[in-house]
Amino acid sequence: MLTTNDVAKVFDTILSIPGMNEVVKIDLKISRKNVLLLNHVIERGLSAKEDDKSSILLTSVPQENLQELKLFGDECLQKAGLIELSEKLKTLSETGK
Repeated sequence: MLTTNDVAKVFDTILSIPGMNEVVKIDLKISRKNVLLLNHVIERGLSAKEDDKSSILLTSVPQENLQELKLFGDECLQKAGLIELSEKLKTLSETGK
């Protein structure tokens, strides 16, 4: 069985493969519902606690890559016209805690 450190090394190796930093164009058609869900999943994943086992892989990812992912989620919301709705949903979920 792989240790946490081994998994992080494998993930880091995969991210280091030549060409992994090349930009690719993805023509994507996605429902507004799934844009909201995708953005929520990105934000939830990026805000995971460091002791959360599901975020172990993210500890080896450079901060600039995580910021790019956050910007991607925001861009999806903007293109779908869902920024205001997303902000209101965040407010609702924060008051429900």
